[in-house]
Amino acid sequence: MTAIYCHYCSREIRDQDELVTASKWFRLKAFHYQCYQDLEQEAVLVSNVWVPVNGMSGNISSGLMLLLSIWMLTANTWGFIGDAIGVIALYQVILRILSLLIIENRLPKYVENKKPLDRG
Repeated sequence: MTAIYCHYCSREIRDQDELVTASKWFRLKAFHYQCYQDLEQEAVLVSNVWVPVNGMSGNISSGLMLLLSIWMLTANTWGFIGDAIGVIALYQVILRILSLLIIENRLPKYVENKKPLDRG
């Protein structure tokens, strides 16, 4: 397994337990959960906010967007505009799949007896 480094502090992320995958403007980056909390506190504008892709909120939003896109693309709801909404809704689902394949699968689930994250 290759190492994955935090976008905020540039230290290695050791397992999925300390990983937060976030997206902003078509970019997908990995963070330590503590670094992500620090980054959230620094964000002043809504356009500067990294949105979490993994975790409970990312899974729920991806599931809802998948249902919305399936509904809009298969039913004739709102015609062409419904199809466009369905394609746009697939963005969150694609981000979740990319996060799982590119970042999360390269890390072990949990590492026993690891040292606490050094914040220095």
